[in-house]
Amino acid sequence: MTRGGRIKDRDEPERRCIATGETQPRGGLIRFVVGPDSQIVPDIEGKLPGRGLYVSADRAAIAQAGKRKLFARAARAPVTVPDGLDDLVHDLLTRRVIELIALGRKAGQAVAGYEKVRDWLTTETAEVLIQASDGSERGKTKLRPPAEGGSYIGCLTAEELGSAFGREHVIHAALAYGGLSSRVVEEAAKLARMRGTVGGADATGED
Repeated sequence: MTRGGRIKDRDEPERRCIATGETQPRGGLIRFVVGPDSQIVPDIEGKLPGRGLYVSADRAAIAQAGKRKLFARAARAPVTVPDGLDDLVHDLLTRRVIELIALGRKAGQAVAGYEKVRDWLTTETAEVLIQASDGSERGKTKLRPPAEGGSYIGCLTAEELGSAFGREHVIHAALAYGGLSSRVVEEAAKLARMRGTVGGADATGED
């Protein structure tokens, strides 16, 4: 298992990216639909009605799809592409990951803080280790993702991770087995690709 990857491989439908032409599992793509006003709408949760138009979870690919009018070509109809569509997708994905972690916290499936996370890892309660991208590398190396079937998320800042737990900042967090874990990992993997990062960055601070 690689850091920032999925919990496990699984069979899932594949779709073709309209920007790169590559076919890949749907989990690595952003779904878009054409709204009632013919405007391209990011469907982060994959639940909006209409024919899906898929683009790799990559800023350059999304920007290219808009610039080269690939959405219109794929939709076979005139469409309007919002300015800064890649920024919009990034912000929606960020909010989505934070909201999913917050749901896990409310369900008792997520904890924050070095001691609690260490306990969950020691007792093999944790399936996913989450650490802030701007937390100190020295502090983060004291914890390791679960060896068997576990995952690591390191694309959120301490402030963003903190907002999922109702705090100003959080450096270390963990998700329990089952529940929302697979969804959080999948969405976080997309966000990491959008941000061009998989692990963390040097900074200071530990909770």
